[in-house]
Amino acid sequence: MIKRVQAWLSRKDRQQPVEISPDNIPRHVAVIMDGNGRWAKRRGLPRVVGHQNGMKAVKRATIAADELGVEFLTMYAFSTENWKRPKEEVDYLMRLPVEFLAIELDELIEKNVQVRMMGDTDALPSYTRKAMEEAVSRTQGNTGLILNFALNYGGRKEIEDCMRSIGKDIQSGALSPEDITTDLIDSRMLSGGLPDPDLLIRTSGEMRLSNFMLWQLAYSELWFTDVYWPEFDKEHLHQAVAEYQRRTRRYGGLK
Repeated sequence: MIKRVQAWLSRKDRQQPVEISPDNIPRHVAVIMDGNGRWAKRRGLPRVVGHQNGMKAVKRATIAADELGVEFLTMYAFSTENWKRPKEEVDYLMRLPVEFLAIELDELIEKNVQVRMMGDTDALPSYTRKAMEEAVSRTQGNTGLILNFALNYGGRKEIEDCMRSIGKDIQSGALSPEDITTDLIDSRMLSGGLPDPDLLIRTSGEMRLSNFMLWQLAYSELWFTDVYWPEFDKEHLHQAVAEYQRRTRRYGGLK
């Protein structure tokens, strides 16, 4: 009975199918994948089961984004703050990329997806780093959707490292303070080479950035949903994009 009520509530939260214009698809969509643990708790299941089902949602979102014509999809997989979680859960999260890529990498290659990663890789376990490096290497020639995983990533640390890098160049004489521009900072960010996200999606009802892409999200459209990440699917992505298309992006201007 409980499962039936939960399924009904999930359906009730969904809107009717939406129409999306092919002329205004966000080039870059960033996602804060939130709610795996709460999804599992609601069902009386261990948190790791939520993470397992969250991994399936990553595949659904990737396929749906590719079908829509999204060019860049950045997924917040593990933050620099997530190390504070119980060791057992962190260990499991570190093995998720290995499991995901072992199952899905061949299909990602078949779909011409290019895998990238941004974050502090030095602190990752060797098996996690190896799996990600293999995926990046095997897909680097692909020309389709860029699937960018933010793994051991923190927006403040990214800005701190960027400022330190520029400061060292000024100290050495390679740069002067007058050389500091938005473009220079962009080039020193971990996301260098990618356009800023047009649309940020966060699941689970939370309404904050949680230290994610603080520099790059300056003019992004934000879309929040109460849906937990393991439940996120093609319809939810379409709802987010439809809302994005209803908005007018002014970038501080009047039009």
